[in-house]
Amino acid sequence: MTQAFDDDTLRFYRGNAAAYAERKPAGGTLTRFLGELPPGARILELGCGAGHHAAEMLAAGFDIDATDGSPEMAAEASRRLGRPARTMLFHQLDADALYDGVWAYACLLHVPRDELGAVLTRVHRALKPGGLFYASFKSGEAEGRDKLARYYNYPSEDWLRACYAEAGAWESLTIETSEGRGFDQEVASFLHVVARKPAG
Repeated sequence: MTQAFDDDTLRFYRGNAAAYAERKPAGGTLTRFLGELPPGARILELGCGAGHHAAEMLAAGFDIDATDGSPEMAAEASRRLGRPARTMLFHQLDADALYDGVWAYACLLHVPRDELGAVLTRVHRALKPGGLFYASFKSGEAEGRDKLARYYNYPSEDWLRACYAEAGAWESLTIETSEGRGFDQEVASFLHVVARKPAG
C-alpha cells in the first residue's frame, strides 16, 4: 500500500492551515447527513481541516473523531474544538466496524486515482453495519492539478460508482451534483456521494 496522498498537495495544506481556519465550509449537506444518524452517533471525520464541521457535530451531541493529514490543520482544529484532533493520513485508517458514520468533505478528491479504491475499502471496513459514509469530489474525466498545484482525481459519476463497488457492498449509494467555488475561487462541479453499509 502506498501513501494515498500527493506530496505537493499535502505541502499546500500544511502551509495554508491558518488561511483555511478563516474559511467556513457550507453546512447544508452536513445537516442532512447528521439527520440520518442516531443521536450521539460515533463519527470519523477525514480531512477535518480547521475543525468547522467537527465543531458543529460536537455541538449537536455527536461523538467525533476528527482527523487530518496535515499536523498544522489538526492543530487548528484542536484549538477550535478545545480537544485533540488526530493527524492521520487516509491509508493509516485501520479501524474495524468502529464508526456509525464517516464524513469526508472535500478531502478524498485529492487521493491518487489508483489508490482511491483502497482508501474506500478502509472506510467500508471502519463503518459499523448500517453505517453512513459521505464524501465529495470535484467532477471530471481525468486526474489533474488546479492553479494552486493541488492534485485532484476529478472522477466522473460512472467511474466513482465503479470505484465504490469495488471497495465493498453498499445497501444504497446516491450521488448528487452542485456548483461551487473552492479555495482557488474557480467555479467547479461537485459530486456528493452518500453510501450506506448493509445492516446485516
